[in-house]
Amino acid sequence: MKLHLKLSLAAVSIFTLGFGQSNLGSITGNIESTFQYLNKDSLIGANQPESKALLNSYANIFYTVGNFKAGIRLESYMPRIQGYPDRYDGTGLGMRYFGYSNGFVDVTLGNFYEQFGSGLLFRSYEDRALGYDNNMDGMRLIVRPYKGVVLKGVYGSQRLSFQEGKVVKADGIVRGADAEVHLNESLKWMSEKKLDVVLGASFVSKFQKDDNSELILPQNVGSYGGRLALRYGKFTLNAEYARKENDPSEDNNFSYNPGQAALINLGYSQKGLGIILSAKSADNMSLRSDRSKTLQDVLINYLPALNKTHTYNLVATLYPYATQAMGEVAYQAEVLYTFKKDSKLGGKYGMPVNVNFSTAYGPIRHTSGVNPLDSNGITYTGRLFDQSSLQYWQDINVNITRKFNKNFSLIFSYFNIRLNNDISKVAEDASGIINSHIGVIEMNYKINKKHALRAELQGLFTKKDKGDWATAVLEYTISPNWFFSVMDQYNYGNSVPDQRLHYLIGSFGYVRESSRFMLSYGRQRAGLFCVGGVCRFVPASNGLTFTFTQSF
Repeated sequence: MKLHLKLSLAAVSIFTLGFGQSNLGSITGNIESTFQYLNKDSLIGANQPESKALLNSYANIFYTVGNFKAGIRLESYMPRIQGYPDRYDGTGLGMRYFGYSNGFVDVTLGNFYEQFGSGLLFRSYEDRALGYDNNMDGMRLIVRPYKGVVLKGVYGSQRLSFQEGKVVKADGIVRGADAEVHLNESLKWMSEKKLDVVLGASFVSKFQKDDNSELILPQNVGSYGGRLALRYGKFTLNAEYARKENDPSEDNNFSYNPGQAALINLGYSQKGLGIILSAKSADNMSLRSDRSKTLQDVLINYLPALNKTHTYNLVATLYPYATQAMGEVAYQAEVLYTFKKDSKLGGKYGMPVNVNFSTAYGPIRHTSGVNPLDSNGITYTGRLFDQSSLQYWQDINVNITRKFNKNFSLIFSYFNIRLNNDISKVAEDASGIINSHIGVIEMNYKINKKHALRAELQGLFTKKDKGDWATAVLEYTISPNWFFSVMDQYNYGNSVPDQRLHYLIGSFGYVRESSRFMLSYGRQRAGLFCVGGVCRFVPASNGLTFTFTQSF
């Protein structure tokens, strides 16, 4: 009997026992379904699927009893909603695990998610909004042998896709180990020190057979790194370095160059003031369990994005930036300052001001003295934080929040975003840097204890791509159950008059305890949807979307 079937039967048996005798543990979980009925809209390039209707559903069920734990996830794509990977279809078991944990050991057999440090070497996670899931299938062991010491080990294969109701795994196998020591907890003489110190080290390797008849490919690829976290008073410092040995793949055109990455975060915080400075350098750090895959498939590691996550429509959806794993040097600085209450600028309630700056450049790759025809396959040498003049991205934004009374407040925001469309392709008919200026005014008005109104006015101005845009958003909330909203995104500055289109969408929903229903109808513009530097393309659509979520 296959391992996944045995685990599934064990989990089902435990669930049945738990339902029959409620004192033998607890069951938690959640359910989510998204239904779409789409129309053809030739003006925006939206097509109607053959089935007309689309459905994504999943249900997580987690059971714990004493030190034992188990879980399953059922998934259904009939067929998948717009923008999801084309390898998602059918109904079946997408995840299952069984485990045991106490204060000393935590062992999981089956599917699991895990992360070492910031993820430079290993991060297994799920983001359903992106249609991304690279969960591991195998074994995870966590041991806490001494106070302040955590040891982790992972071994297994990654999820690649979900076809005909079954999980398809990547060809390769991933093995990893991580150790972290909190010195202030482990060493008595440091327990009273003002300086707080955490040290960590990781090792990750992958195995994949050499199936290339033209090249001699390494079947085992190792990567390793270390990290440091310091906190002293109001200051914090986090630094991490990772190195990957030669790993020829589709991403690097089968180069035998090693890869490396470094991430540094420095922070300062006190009442009314917060400062964060960050720097990242990455070169050839795409690490996958299958060397033939591209895009977001079976990534073993994760490179955090050094740019602010935006939520306003025009800022977040038109020119988002995707992290360049093959090489970038990036910086970010952010200052949050609150003018004190009852001061001239702070007014009665105080006034928070947030200023953020981020940028990314291409790295310099030195080819002097390097012969690409040599048998070692090395094509260049690279150095950390050695940046070129080729700018990939820049974002300067300012947010000011002003509360006028207990019922009314305004948020004023300005964004200057520069995106190199030759590097992060988001516009079809533009080349080089797309420079855009965006202004947003957000109003929040509390009518009474139950009724509230929120409105947004947004404007984007650029001389490239499709020209200027405007967006208006109006939301009305009746607490605690009802909410209504309407949004219109208008491309009034398009150089082609017939393409000066409105993308109008209306929504309403109902919330009761842990149940949530939402219905929306309207147009959605084609573009990239990004979270944390990871993006997926969402095609244009015109139709109805119904979403139901339930937790228990």
